[in-house]
Amino acid sequence: MDNIQFNRHRRLRTTESMRSLVRETHLQKTDLIYPIFVVEGEQIKKEVPSMPGVYHVSLDYLTEEMNELVSLGVRSVIVFGVPAHKDEKGTQAYCETGIVQKAIRQIKEEVPSLTVIADTCLCQYTDHGHCGIVQDGEILNDESLELLTETAVSQAKAGADIIAPSNMMDGFVAAIRKGLDEAGFKNTPIMSYAVKYASSFYGPFRDAAHSSPQFGDRRAYQMDPANRLEAIREAQSDVEEGADFLIVKPGLSYLDIMREVKDRFNSPVVAYNVSGEYSMIKAAAQNGWVNEQEIVLEKLTSMKRAGADLIITYFAKDVARYLSE
Repeated sequence: MDNIQFNRHRRLRTTESMRSLVRETHLQKTDLIYPIFVVEGEQIKKEVPSMPGVYHVSLDYLTEEMNELVSLGVRSVIVFGVPAHKDEKGTQAYCETGIVQKAIRQIKEEVPSLTVIADTCLCQYTDHGHCGIVQDGEILNDESLELLTETAVSQAKAGADIIAPSNMMDGFVAAIRKGLDEAGFKNTPIMSYAVKYASSFYGPFRDAAHSSPQFGDRRAYQMDPANRLEAIREAQSDVEEGADFLIVKPGLSYLDIMREVKDRFNSPVVAYNVSGEYSMIKAAAQNGWVNEQEIVLEKLTSMKRAGADLIITYFAKDVARYLSE
């Protein structure tokens, strides 16, 4: 052994304090964005069957939920609405008294320290479950932009701090930016679902949002999971059209895409740790197959390491507790 030359990398791994000293990637509470599903009615806090620990919440329980987030140190929430009424044009998405608009107003009035992000789409509100106007089985792009813009403006009027359009229609950022500016919301940022794949990991979310397509699928507008260069083109278009944040969705299976987006653009990058990723870990942990805390922290750290500045995650409350410990 006397004549062997090699590097002693383990010197920096000897103790927990040493490992903490040289740790390159840090997960913080302020990185977390918590999704909340708000429903019509009263005294409703009902667990989503496929997402243990995630609930449908009526407005009378909403402030309690938001205060819990603040007490845990989570500062941002993204609001999804589950309306009582659906129709072919998703009118409840842009109604002044829609469930999301009411939820946004309530949060901003009662828990003003939270940053409120509004998911801007039509799929939860249409009776066909698609993200735009349907004609003869086709999802119309340009006609859908008008309703999506109307939705974004109504959410900004309700007090949303950030608009997050998730529909993947071509030109949706440009249309919404123009609509917000003309309505007097020049300072309201857009957190674009810039890179959104047609993923099988979305299944539990559709259970939560009641948004499954009633015919076909969303592959005509969401991206093919096999494509990498297309993701760069999508992100580039959104940056040019005025997006302030770029979301990559899903997160875990697309860490390579996240890194490329981060390397190529100066905008903050947001990872969406989606419902399927959440439910798989919850199921495995309930069966005693994995250590939930360790695997969740490892997974979210991998997203930060891949370039995410922020993470939308159903684990936000759990992670905030882990980090406090």
